[in-house]
Amino acid sequence: MSIPNEALQKLVQEIETRAAIAQRDLSVVKSHIAAKQRDVRLLQLTTSEIAQLPKDTKVYEGVGKMFVLSPTADVEKRLSSEATEMKSDISNLGKKLHYLETTHKNSRDHIDQIFNNSGGRA
Repeated sequence: MSIPNEALQKLVQEIETRAAIAQRDLSVVKSHIAAKQRDVRLLQLTTSEIAQLPKDTKVYEGVGKMFVLSPTADVEKRLSSEATEMKSDISNLGKKLHYLETTHKNSRDHIDQIFNNSGGRA
């Protein structure tokens, strides 16, 4: 089966475009994962610092340009829920990363297969 050169070039170009998009998305997802992991570490550090405070210590949270007095238990609960949400986000981003890596690998494999089957005509 012989495919015309124009069709082969168009196919290769389309696959290369998909691979480039997957590569770009890979770097975006990796940076999002890194940012979320930094946020989780910051939340863990804040939680550990608050846990070391005496129970009667006043804790203030920043709200816009002001600070509001909040009970320590409420702050700990909020930090815990944010950490759980961040970990869930990281898990979802990990799945997306795996999908994009697979897409990129498959695109590269298809390009290699086209070149191997066509004898380098494209």
